[in-house]
Parts: sequence; structure tokens; C-alpha cells
Amino acid sequence: MEGTVLCAANHAPLTPISFLERTALVYPDRPAIVASGLGPGRRDAPRTWRETRGRCLRLAAALAGLGVALHDVVAVFAQNIPAVCELHFGIPMAGAVICALNSRLDAAMASVLLQHSEAKVVFVDCALLDIAQEALRLASEAGARPPLVVYIRELLDESSHDAGANPTGVVRADQYYEYEALLSSTGGSPDFVIRWPADENEPIALNYTSGTTSRPKGVVYSHRGAYLNSLAAVLLNDMAAMSVYLWAVPMFHCNGWCLTWGVAAQGGTNVCLRKVTGAAIFDSIARHGVTHMGGAPTVLSMIVNATADERRPLPGGRPVTVMTGGAPPPPQVLFRMEELGFLVIHSYGLTETYGPATACTWKPEWDALPPEERAAVKSRQGLHLLGLEVDVKDPATMRSVPADGRAMGEVMFRGNTVMSGYYKDAAATAEAMAGGWLRSGDLAVRHGDGYVKLLDRDRSKDIIISGGENISTIEVEAALFAHPAVAEAAVVGRPDEYWGETPCAFVTLKGGAQSVAAEEVMAFCRARLPHYMAPRSVVIVAELPKTATGKVQKFALREQAKAMGSIPRSSAKQRVSGSSKL
Repeated sequence: MEGTVLCAANHAPLTPISFLERTALVYPDRPAIVASGLGPGRRDAPRTWRETRGRCLRLAAALAGLGVALHDVVAVFAQNIPAVCELHFGIPMAGAVICALNSRLDAAMASVLLQHSEAKVVFVDCALLDIAQEALRLASEAGARPPLVVYIRELLDESSHDAGANPTGVVRADQYYEYEALLSSTGGSPDFVIRWPADENEPIALNYTSGTTSRPKGVVYSHRGAYLNSLAAVLLNDMAAMSVYLWAVPMFHCNGWCLTWGVAAQGGTNVCLRKVTGAAIFDSIARHGVTHMGGAPTVLSMIVNATADERRPLPGGRPVTVMTGGAPPPPQVLFRMEELGFLVIHSYGLTETYGPATACTWKPEWDALPPEERAAVKSRQGLHLLGLEVDVKDPATMRSVPADGRAMGEVMFRGNTVMSGYYKDAAATAEAMAGGWLRSGDLAVRHGDGYVKLLDRDRSKDIIISGGENISTIEVEAALFAHPAVAEAAVVGRPDEYWGETPCAFVTLKGGAQSVAAEEVMAFCRARLPHYMAPRSVVIVAELPKTATGKVQKFALREQAKAMGSIPRSSAKQRVSGSSKL
């Protein structure tokens, strides 16, 4: 329009670095980061936002002193310790790209990702040092240039000692740098001039996908996308100023669903928890006045299955807001969370969407529904966050499926918080964004109110086709979770000579539960589901295989079900029996 201009006065690149700069001015003496744990190594004294900003500036200066240049990758291999909060600001302040690696990687995969990312520096949690050293050895044998290593001595609880690390003498000083020493060195100046991005589309983070369906891919985030999704996550969580956030979500997972930056935007307090258990969650909430937290449905299961001795009253009797995602939470778990006083916000997203992309935004009229119906409604994935679009489309024609709750399609996204692309993989980027939408690979329906409901995560492999009928494993799992003795459940297809495949359930039992026969679990499901949907095989296990973010590794369960062999044709027509126990 005539008379308008785009200039420094009305345009500046968006970046979450600005959150720290503002909060250090508005809330300089408010607690920024506090460590929490149950063991003798815990440190409850918080650092303020003024102190945190100073430490991040010294960290950025030290990185520059180590030769880190614009857009260099700096890796972080750590659990949820305070240093990781600082690294999410200090690394971008140096103009570099943070690559937070999965803290549960083995040495072989850590080596692959360090080589692929070409990390110039890697910060290593002392509890993970042995794995990191082996990963570096493997990288060196492969001919890769090893990154400089900075180890972090932070201890939060007894789990740090389990890794065999000696915090007072982990390594020789001439081998690696030490985090606190690096920050206090002459190169770590608090007067460092921040390397602000010249373009908001410059990279800020490199995140590797979980690899549950294929080899992990490197997802590139921009300063702009991180800024926008941080604010969207704050709004999604109803986070007021000075909220207290408990870190049960791994900070490496989509940069803590972008809340490593988002908490700073509201001057909140980060409560770091290295070892996530039901007891530690209740203890942290009570001691630190936690108002918000997040976690996969497995974390919700820890909460609802905590013993009476482990539970503590919620501070002031007010609810604690919990954002969950990563897999659809069973309605029964949502119902029990509500009984305990937790307000659950159900979100859904991908690494490629900076984490949360949709939310089951609650409507007041749903309060009048019976508890079971409220939980069933809340288990839907809902609608898109601000700055994004979501649709359910036929992947071949790219037409939207009818919003009738029955027509199945693929969930797709487009908007401001979709990844910049896959690092060093233009072909995979083009395939993922073909047709102008990011293809999730997840199957869903859309209801008349526009809300999306997944039929299955773990991609379309998770739909079981039995005798021509499509079976959603999520619906079968919801029935299993309703059993009073079932703690966790996952359903996959098992070969069947007559029907092609039928549901096979893997379940864990609650602590203290009496022995439960597989036949009893199957009968329970048959009373609540159409018979073709009820599991014909139930395997009771000690634990389910999971990724570090709490997602059940269904590809592993599918292999187990396949190894069990086909259900014989002679018994298949009955749609009954077939059980085992591990």
C-alpha cells in the first residue's frame, strides 16, 4: 500500500532469544531454574533470571572463543538438568544451532548422529559420559572429525551415580572442558555481544526424529518457527506470568515442546527433574509449587498409579495443568487424572511441527457430560494451534475427507510452525511436503465440529485389517485400559490364517494387582467391543518397549506378534481364545 515501508523501525527478526532478554529485565530476581530430585545430590537453591542471562552470555562468549561460528552445530547429550535450559539460549546467542540428542541413545546411534550433524562441540552430561566416549571413539574410527567435548557435572539425584560417573574426577582436565570452568574462564564474558539472526528463517535447532518407523532424520527449526510455537505452547498451556513448570518432558524432544524457550517468555520457573517417577513428580509439585507440567501418556500412568505413600496433596488444592501428547491418552487414564486434581490438555504433533500442533481445546458445554464421555471427548486430538492449519486428506487425491467421524484420511499440516526441512536430505523434504502440505503419515477422522481424532499413530501400519474390517488399535487399547488391573496396553496385528490378521494385545499390570489370566482380559474386551475388534491374543509383559519420549515402539511388538506365528484356521473362525504370558 502506498506510503508503507519495511525497515528497522517496524521489522526485526523473530527469535526466542528475545524472551530471555525481556524476562531478565522484568523478573531479574525471580527464580529461573531449580533442580529437583529425591536423592542426596539434589540442589534446591534456584538461579534467578538475572543470573541465568549472565551465565548464558558467558556461555555464548566461551563458544565463540572455542571457534564456534555462525550456523555451526553444537550438540547436547544430557538428561533434564539445569545446564540444558541455559544451553537453549547460550548456543543460539553465539549464532550456533543447538542439536539436543536423545539422552537414551546407545553409543552407535549417538555416533551416527554426531557425524551426520557435524557437531563442532558436544556438551555431555556426566551421567552419560561413558556412552559419549564410546560414540566419539566410533566416530573417530569412521574417519570423522571429533567435536570438542564439554562435560557437565550436575547431579540431581542418585540416578547420576548409577551411570558409573565420578563427578569429582570424571575425566582428565587436558582431555575435555568442564562446563562451570568454561563459563568462568576469561573467554566467557558477560558483556558478549549477542549474535542476533539477520534473518528470522535462519536455523536455531536441529532435532532428530525418534526413529520408531525409519532411520532418524534431522529436522531443522528456524528462529521464527521456534518463537511462534513457543508462544503458541504458552497459550495452549494457559501459562500465566511466573508459572512453575516441572520438566517431565525430555528437553531434547522438540526442545521440550518449545517450552525451554516458552517458560522464559512468561518469567516462569523451570523445575528440572533428572529421573521421572510418580514419587518424584508428586514431591516436586509439593515442594516447588508446580503449576504446569507435561508428559507422554506413560507419565500420566505414573501419576495415576502412584501409591498412597508416594502421593502428596497438590499445592493450595489448585489443579496442576498437564499437557500430554506423543500418543492418544486412554480415556480411563484421563478420567483418573481428573479425579486426582490434574487438568489435562491433550495435544498432538510431530518433530516436524516443533512439537505441539493441535489441541483438544475444551468447550464449557462439555462440562455437563458424564465423566466417561468427558474423557472420551478429551482424548481427541482437536484443532490446530495458532499459526498453523490442520486437515485430514486423502493422500492420493489431496481432497479433504468428509467431517463425519467415519471417513478416514491422513493428517496434514501447513503454516508457520512446519519445519524448514530435513538436514542434508532434499529428497525426503520434498516427499514430506508434496502437494503443499506436511504429510504426517498418521490416520484420522474429522468430526462434525471439526475436531480431529486419530485412529492410529505409528503410521498406517497400525491399522489392523481383519476379514476386510478396519480396526483402530486406539479403540481396542481404550477398552483394555478400562480393566482395573491393566496399567499399560498396546495393540498390534498378529497373523491369522482365516482373517488375515487379528488384534494382539500386550499389557502390563498395575503394581499389587493379582495375577490376571489373558482369557479374562479378552473376555473383558469382548463385553465392550464388537467381537471382530476384541483381541484374540493377550501377552502379559513386565514392560512395554518405548522410545525416550514415552512412545511405545510398536514395530518391536509387531515383530513379537509375527514371531508368535499365525493363529490356526481351525480356531480362527470362532474369534476367541489364543493367549500367552511373558
